[in-house]
Amino acid sequence: MANASRFTHLNEAGKPQMVDVGDKTATVRTAVAESRVLLPPPVLQQLSGQELLTKKGAVFQTAVIAGIMAAKKTPELIPLCHTLLLDKCDVQITMENNEAVVRCTVKTTGKTGVEMEALTGASVAALTVYDMCKALSQEMVIRETKLISKTGGKHDIHR
Repeated sequence: MANASRFTHLNEAGKPQMVDVGDKTATVRTAVAESRVLLPPPVLQQLSGQELLTKKGAVFQTAVIAGIMAAKKTPELIPLCHTLLLDKCDVQITMENNEAVVRCTVKTTGKTGVEMEALTGASVAALTVYDMCKALSQEMVIRETKLISKTGGKHDIHR
């Protein structure tokens, strides 16, 4: 497989591998990811201040906890991710017009970044919003899950 070596998670034979970070220096690494959930009118009607309240309970509070739990379990969900001790995981959910904007910020001191943890946290929090509101409407759309920023590795990113 001629192009296999360009992919860090493939060895020279093209087989999956976990990247060897043993020779890297531990640095403070952060990542911020975002998911957006488009909420239709039947769901928006349940909005009280900055919280959605349904028969299942406080939606955003539950989604925050789910996002934090997901970030911590990322290596169990994404096969080649390293197990990391997270120094911080913060999930915030705010409303922008008819969208719930989920932001997950993750920080560690280690040899590899926390982008996947931030993306997983934001994604699972968004899925939790959907799950808790689906009895009201299945017209919700989870969209634009993306990395907003990362620091501490070879290249910093700020979007």
